[in-house]
Amino acid sequence: MKKVGVVLSGCGVRDGSEIHEAVFTLLAIDQCGAEAVCMAPDAEFPETNHATMEETGAKRNALVESARIARGDIRNIAAVTAADLDAVIFPGGFGAAKNLCDFAVKGAAASVHPEVARLLKEMAAAKKPIGAICIAPVVTAAVFGKELAPTLTIGTDAGTAAEIGKTGARHQDCAVTECVVDRENKLVSTPAYMLATHISEVHEGIGKCVREVIALI
Repeated sequence: MKKVGVVLSGCGVRDGSEIHEAVFTLLAIDQCGAEAVCMAPDAEFPETNHATMEETGAKRNALVESARIARGDIRNIAAVTAADLDAVIFPGGFGAAKNLCDFAVKGAAASVHPEVARLLKEMAAAKKPIGAICIAPVVTAAVFGKELAPTLTIGTDAGTAAEIGKTGARHQDCAVTECVVDRENKLVSTPAYMLATHISEVHEGIGKCVREVIALI
């Protein structure tokens, strides 16, 4: 059975993984007959109250919080290598741009969590496919922009697209229910909640993204 890594960044749209996107990713992987391998960095991050959308001043651990989505079946990303996986997918949520990297603060000058960057580089070197959902393509742009100039999408947001372009990656506008496939770099991306106004749109786009990733294995 094919093993597809799912890199989570916490639990909740404002300070971790977007839960709908994460669950739809896991569902689509299962429907494709593959096995999801959930992982997250063991790192602290600022907590957001999701009722007020304001930071509380407290901190949470990305690995511990991501375990909520994974029902406890989760690994520290530091212990995962490309040899363990056939593909890897990054759901969105602001945690991707705040916890997996600091794109939310630094834009094109973002640095990426070292274990996340390591795994992405290992996957690319092994020619194994990578999926990125919603805002998560900024992580791949920060890692691969200058070296590979991959084509990817976050939908149609001009400001974010411009910052992606500054990394050396190429942005392509995309409808919410579609995905962009960079076959040369085996990178697939879809806008999800960067554009979606209905949860059904997110489900459709992520389903296509996951199927394309698995087809590239």
